[in-house]
Amino acid sequence: MSMYSPHLFFGSRAGWRLGLAVAALVLGASLPASALPGGGKTPQAIVNADQPPQVQGVDVEEHLGEPVPLAARFTDETGREVTLGQLLPKDKPSLVTLVYYECPMLCNLVINGQVAAMREVGLELGKDYEAITVSIDPKDTPAQSEARRRRHLQAMGKPESAPWHFLTGTEENIRLLTEAVGFKYKYDESTKQYAHPAVVHVITPEGSVSRYLYGTSFPAKDMKLALVEASSGRVGTSFDRVVLSCFKYDAAMRRYSFYVFGFIRTGALMVLTALSGMLIYFWRRELKKGAAA
Repeated sequence: MSMYSPHLFFGSRAGWRLGLAVAALVLGASLPASALPGGGKTPQAIVNADQPPQVQGVDVEEHLGEPVPLAARFTDETGREVTLGQLLPKDKPSLVTLVYYECPMLCNLVINGQVAAMREVGLELGKDYEAITVSIDPKDTPAQSEARRRRHLQAMGKPESAPWHFLTGTEENIRLLTEAVGFKYKYDESTKQYAHPAVVHVITPEGSVSRYLYGTSFPAKDMKLALVEASSGRVGTSFDRVVLSCFKYDAAMRRYSFYVFGFIRTGALMVLTALSGMLIYFWRRELKKGAAA
């Protein structure tokens, strides 16, 4: 389930052992839960026993349906103090990403993957959804937020007024958010880096966790379906909502998969609508014939 910063395993024999262990964890993250030992139900104590100390406990504990801390206070890219509740829109879903600006590789991969999916998702930033990126490093600054925000908006071809907020904050407020969404990370003193998962959180307009998108590349289909689902039909087209009924989130594969019963239900509804239309047409035609006679 987790992806870890490659920077953690360079530099020593112990580092190489750590690298091998992390590589195994990353490989495991690409497999469905059913393919893991014990069908994905291996006790956490056993999992931790095979992990280097630097990454033990680094994971995502899904808190689906749980609220995010709207009162948590952060500093935006302009240096203004804001609460999470002030930034989350009340009429559309949001993508929330947890990174840190000095991350040597993984955070950039996550954000770049998010940008690529946002460019292809078929929904418009600001109109259909918004985005918030929060640094987990209390030492990061608003100036760094502003530079990252400008760079990623340019990559999307969006103006600087687009609603993608980059935030920094205190350790206390960062922990409020990470604990609420189940984002478990760890600071490694020897490398001065954070071990952390690779995940984008989808948040509902009401401010609760709707979905987790894992990895460093995100299929545009999965992101679109997650946003439509989180919005409860408030974003996207009618066709998008029909498509969503034909797909179901697979918790083991961690992606949206074809849902045959949803397809059958949708097909039956379309057939019923077509038959009803035909019956109404013939009924009205017969009424006209009767009136003419």
